[in-house]
Amino acid sequence: MMGRVTRLVFWGWLTLLACAVTAGPATASTSLSVCMIRAAPGMTPQALFVDPGRFDCVTPQKHFGRGDFWLLSQPLPDLTADHPPFSVRFAGMWRERTTLYTLYADGAIERSSFTSRTTGQFLRPGGMIRMPLAERAAPPVRLLWHIRGAGNMRGVLVEPTLVDRPEGDRTELLFAIFYASFAGMAVALIVYNLALWAALRQGFQPVYCLMLLSLICYSIMSSGAIGLWWPGIDNELRLRLAGFFLGTSGASVLLFARFFFERRVFAGWLAWATDLVMVALVGSTAIFALLAPWHINALDNAVTISFLLLAIVVLAILVQAWRRRSNYLWLFAIAWGVPIVMGCFRIASSFGLVRWHIWTDHSTILAMALEAVLSSLGIAYRIRLLSRERDQAREQEVVARELADVDPLTGLFNRRAFLRQAIGRPGAQTLLIADLDHFKHINETIGHDGGDEVLRSFARALSAAVPAGALVARIGGEEFAVVGDADAGAGAGAGPGIDGPAILHALRHARMPFDLTVTCSIGTCTGPLLREADWKALYRDADRALYAAKAAGRDRARDATTSPVAA
Repeated sequence: MMGRVTRLVFWGWLTLLACAVTAGPATASTSLSVCMIRAAPGMTPQALFVDPGRFDCVTPQKHFGRGDFWLLSQPLPDLTADHPPFSVRFAGMWRERTTLYTLYADGAIERSSFTSRTTGQFLRPGGMIRMPLAERAAPPVRLLWHIRGAGNMRGVLVEPTLVDRPEGDRTELLFAIFYASFAGMAVALIVYNLALWAALRQGFQPVYCLMLLSLICYSIMSSGAIGLWWPGIDNELRLRLAGFFLGTSGASVLLFARFFFERRVFAGWLAWATDLVMVALVGSTAIFALLAPWHINALDNAVTISFLLLAIVVLAILVQAWRRRSNYLWLFAIAWGVPIVMGCFRIASSFGLVRWHIWTDHSTILAMALEAVLSSLGIAYRIRLLSRERDQAREQEVVARELADVDPLTGLFNRRAFLRQAIGRPGAQTLLIADLDHFKHINETIGHDGGDEVLRSFARALSAAVPAGALVARIGGEEFAVVGDADAGAGAGAGPGIDGPAILHALRHARMPFDLTVTCSIGTCTGPLLREADWKALYRDADRALYAAKAAGRDRARDATTSPVAA
């Protein structure tokens, strides 16, 4: 099962990479450079088309801050009637209203617009806005945007591109494949890990599922897929929710690391630093979602700083794992390497240090997709270690249980293990109790070490003399017990069943340490042994027979079943 899931994850990963690599610049698209001017009362599209010199083509868009703006494109390339219908595509940034004016070669101006609440009609996979240009006999020659309420956190009009219909459809299909591949893979991993969690009960598994669920929600919002199910969603609400789910994704990554790595990795300052960063991620994105567009640039900077802290604390976790010799460092270094690098690019883009690109904006989901896939391999490795640890623990438990059931001196069952296995045996059972004669004198003669050796030799001789399948135990200092089926064939030349005199004869001929002559007295009794009460009755009668043998001069056997002994 683990091998099949690993292969599924591997091919899903390759699909994501293929989507990212193949979604490069298209041949039938033209990037547009735009010039910008802050909106003022009295400005009209006709006047602005006539006077392009009023626009600033040098100052970066972010330097203008928030507000209302006009943006004028460069002259469009020659678009003849043979070309398919064209659209203009740009990033779906924070804005209240966007109006596009298209100037045609015959002097006509066409107008189309949308608000934040009506963005859904132009929102496409990848979170891009795609506005079609009206088809006229004369080709379009220039574009003019009037954007009101722009947040201008990454720019007012980012990556405007003129695309024909086949190219636009191709790019949207690639985005759809990319996000669908990630979502399908994430759902499969969630189901698989929840199933494993039901069996293993490891804390990192539900946290990993929480991380994947947050990433799925983020991908639905950032990709614009939410518009397919909720066409009337406000674009500002979509961006708020995307930011919040991105924050919960980052926090769940840290929480997953807390559960996955050994506790020693987070000992000391790293534990509270991780907690602070998780609070910063969830808190900053939640505040952004609730308060934007109020002080939107300050709120956006707070979110960016919290993700910068995330990158720093992830590096600190890897360093600490290396210092504390974590068993999982090598795999997590691979899994988190790509997200760290791509996250740094995203942060640099947020601060204006790196030029925005369509895949820069989607690098977060790509990085987190790779991290989720590689983390699944880490989970597989962790489960493999857990299974190995559990197997070793079970082996140790079996050994410990066996040691707890065995008399350490003779290797026979102890009293507790003997009773556990003896009580409940079906059919008539014969109980034999053997007690060494004058054992105190043996200890005084050859010492306690010699006495221990006598007990071991006697145990070996007794085990060899009883029938196969009989239970043999040491139940007291020099007292031994045997239980076997009353009709079982005896071994070592003994008669049928557990025959006291025959076993006594075999014990007399057993060689003892220091060539000592060691004798014993035996008492036997036959009866049922299904319950504890049966054991007490059987033991009482066999014990009386044993004492009758000792009273008769020792070195002999008595059977309470055939020759009842008076109380």
